[in-house]
Amino acid sequence: MLSNKINISKKTRVETETTPTCGSRYFAETIPKYEIPDEGMPPRAAYQLIREELNLDGNPTLNMASFVTTWMEPEANQLIMDSIGKNFVDNDEYPQTEKIQTRVVNMLARLFNSPEKSESLGTATIGSSEAIMLGLLAHKWSWKKHRQAEDKPYDRPNIVMGADVHTAWTKFALYFDVELKLIPLEKDRHIVTAEGIEREIDENTICVGAVLGTTFTGQMDPIKEINDLLVNIKETKGWDIPIHVDAASGGFITPFLNPEIEWDFRLEQVKSINVSGHKYGLVYPGVGWLIFCDKNDLPEELIFEVNYLGGLMPNYSLNFSKGSNTIIAQYYNLIRLGKKGYQDILQILLVNAIYLAHKLENSGRFELINKNILFPLVAVKLKEDANFTVFHLSEKLRQKGWIVPAYTLPANADDVEVMRMVIKENFGRDMVEMLYTDIMKAYDSLDQTTFVKEEIDEKRKNLTLLY
Repeated sequence: MLSNKINISKKTRVETETTPTCGSRYFAETIPKYEIPDEGMPPRAAYQLIREELNLDGNPTLNMASFVTTWMEPEANQLIMDSIGKNFVDNDEYPQTEKIQTRVVNMLARLFNSPEKSESLGTATIGSSEAIMLGLLAHKWSWKKHRQAEDKPYDRPNIVMGADVHTAWTKFALYFDVELKLIPLEKDRHIVTAEGIEREIDENTICVGAVLGTTFTGQMDPIKEINDLLVNIKETKGWDIPIHVDAASGGFITPFLNPEIEWDFRLEQVKSINVSGHKYGLVYPGVGWLIFCDKNDLPEELIFEVNYLGGLMPNYSLNFSKGSNTIIAQYYNLIRLGKKGYQDILQILLVNAIYLAHKLENSGRFELINKNILFPLVAVKLKEDANFTVFHLSEKLRQKGWIVPAYTLPANADDVEVMRMVIKENFGRDMVEMLYTDIMKAYDSLDQTTFVKEEIDEKRKNLTLLY
């Protein structure tokens, strides 16, 4: 009879440079998890142990949930490694890196059609969440100063937006003590309307939020209509309410693919815009950008001057330290690709997204949520005759490695169950075909499984009647 115990010698093993990593004693011991070990291990052993554990993560290429870039060119990777040790906040030590950030800010301000007479300014951030909070803080402060100048109360600020916004907006309202006026969605309308905005704004509204490419459905709010409303309100009631555009997803798409759409600084009330460089800016996480139309839109009181890093340095951020490498990677993409390069890449992404959307719709099993596809995102729901949910389908696709999120829309459309697929730069037509094939196979498998279950239940019912 074989013993279940394996005796491992407790004698110290003599390991040399030629000892295979997987043959070392560290592979016969539990990897440290909750306490720092008393002694370390060779670098190759630590690397191999962690690398093998990370195999349990999903494959980034098959991750249809994330908007975040998962591939960059080798030259960009090299620049990232060259600058990975530079803390961006050390402007005095790394002055050229700070100049590169300024160049990117200028490029984005012009991409977003900043008026020639304006002195636009901005900053790099960890991502759009930080950019949103910084932008809204500036609008809160400007509103407060305006109310103080008019000797009016400033203790009840509010912010108005649709429920299609990212969670960063609701975080801002909670963290910075601003009343949140969140306009619910509807079952057949998944964006905010100008009429909905008009019902909620008042003299205490510090800002109206508008989204260019929602996370939930990939649609865009009617930003020009909202702007026209606010211009009229300013002329008739004297409330000068700014718009902050959350262009995290769409800010690097619309200017290249649909430049005729007016959503940016061409509109009078659009005063600030955030965009995620690590989404369709095609940079690894995490880098975002906050751009103000004019320097007067950012109160000077919010800019801190610090001198303990060497020189006198202005700072406007929630997070003091951040890496320089993604900022430099963003600059690399802008000069490497140019407008034509971005247009070419984004056009292919959009074509592939539309191709997938049409195949899913033509299958007769899905209904498109975002029928007018402006962004490389496909959001669908199952037809009503399906015997299972998108949550079942999402789980089934996981068995093939696909990460396709399923969720419900915000109130009052939370009875709508959606499955969303984000098409990224390294997701070609063959990958689209494979995804579609696996979706159909998963659908058929679930449909058959449900039918078999019903058949078994019916047989059990008949057997019960017989006895």
